[in-house]
Amino acid sequence: MSEDAVLPIPNLGLAQNYFVLSTPSLEHLQQDARKELLEGIQADHMAPYYRIITATSALDLDEALLARMEKENKEELDKIDERLEEAKKTEGETDIADALRARANYLTRIGDKDKAVEAQKLALEKTPGLGSRIDIVLTLVRIGFFFGDHDMITQHLTQAEELIDKGGDWDRRNRLKVYRGLHLLSIRQFKRGGELLLDALSTFTATELISYNDFVAATIISNVLTLNRPDLKKKLITAPEVIQVLPELPVLADLMKNLYDSHYDKFFLALAATEQTLLKPNRLLAPHARFYVREMRISAYNQLLESYRSLTLDSLARSFGVSTEFVDSELSRFIASGRLHCTIDKVNGVVETNRPSVKNAQYETVIRQGDILLNAVQRLSKVLY
Repeated sequence: MSEDAVLPIPNLGLAQNYFVLSTPSLEHLQQDARKELLEGIQADHMAPYYRIITATSALDLDEALLARMEKENKEELDKIDERLEEAKKTEGETDIADALRARANYLTRIGDKDKAVEAQKLALEKTPGLGSRIDIVLTLVRIGFFFGDHDMITQHLTQAEELIDKGGDWDRRNRLKVYRGLHLLSIRQFKRGGELLLDALSTFTATELISYNDFVAATIISNVLTLNRPDLKKKLITAPEVIQVLPELPVLADLMKNLYDSHYDKFFLALAATEQTLLKPNRLLAPHARFYVREMRISAYNQLLESYRSLTLDSLARSFGVSTEFVDSELSRFIASGRLHCTIDKVNGVVETNRPSVKNAQYETVIRQGDILLNAVQRLSKVLY
């Protein structure tokens, strides 16, 4: 493996499998998840992680398997420590740094969080090259993703950004966009996160963090929510990278195209399928599934209402393939919270739009900003005189 190759450690697919096993509503996915999790643990001899998993009863404890993996871990760490001691005696700083990174990466691979973090930080102190230092910090970010440690992710994303600003290369800059984008999605900042993922779409290389198909799926999910209709077509629907993968993501293809084409009944079906198959089973997006579905519904209602001054509740319900009672209840809730600019005339069964005037909004903005400027000038004049 080349010096610049990024090791896919820890194996983030195993954290996803663990999430599935820990979520009762995902029982239909648990058989495959259990098999993949156990196979992944065995493949990387992850004795420390196996202890964590079996302690939560996600997997049954196999004492013999644990003993074999712990023996493998000890033997491998002994070899690495011997190499490190030899480097300290006879080699230079570069070889010592290489041995420290090897030790840190092995501890990361087997899922020993505390020791891995300590070892990665020691390797970071001793490693001279900027590129290698950035890679170590990004590994610490992945450890944070693996164990769901948001404070750790935030801390080391900031550190990675500082290092890259000192002279990080093109590839590492683009990989950092993906890391930051995914983290932002995980904390419900879909707009900024989506922008970063979209910016990295044509230059994606961060396969150590997420597969390409999953990356494109995350890009679509976030940007369908936040892009306006012209940009949805320009930046997503016609993007070659999206077109290439879309046949493998039929649910998202339906979601995106039916929203753009104003086929709202089909869009609602695709949105429900997206929630069940892509949001709830995803450990980063599951906490935001209800929020996402609600915001997508509001977006669709707004898109339809923008085309009319008024329309009947019956026609609105038919457009979305739902009952009049459902759409009446949902619109009432969104109107009351200020998310839809319309009123419902229940006597005549009509929805009337009352969008605020753009000119009035611009006028109010100018007045408000003018007041702020005048106040600032008055304070400045008092200081000067």
